[in-house]
Amino acid sequence: MFLEPVPDDSVRCSIAPWLTVGNGAQAVDFYKSAFGATEVYRLDVPGGGVVARLSVDGAEFWLSGESPELGEVSPESPGGGSIRMILTVADPDAVCTRARAAGASEVFPVGEAHGWRLGRVVDPFGHHWEIGRPLRA
Repeated sequence: MFLEPVPDDSVRCSIAPWLTVGNGAQAVDFYKSAFGATEVYRLDVPGGGVVARLSVDGAEFWLSGESPELGEVSPESPGGGSIRMILTVADPDAVCTRARAAGASEVFPVGEAHGWRLGRVVDPFGHHWEIGRPLRA
């Protein structure tokens, strides 16, 4: 299946937190129970991992399990952090290029996977930013 970029005028710019957790499926269940969250998007990753986009009365956030090789370590692990950001924009290529020019380092280049055109940079202060937009089938 070939995915085409969503037209630029249909992408609403937004910033949402992305939580790194030790057990994604358990975290999804907790946020559903605790806050009445609903699943907007869910990808079950081989090996038992989960990537999920949740909504609490329209306020969205993402979560996924740990990937130490990408700097994603939960607060439950030694030296772990708790959050990264996802910046949804019409032109992730241009925004990633601009961020690198301003001093950000590339974690992974912009590419297409799982219905998104997405790349990641880490800013000079250590915060990871996933920059992307959804694709359309």
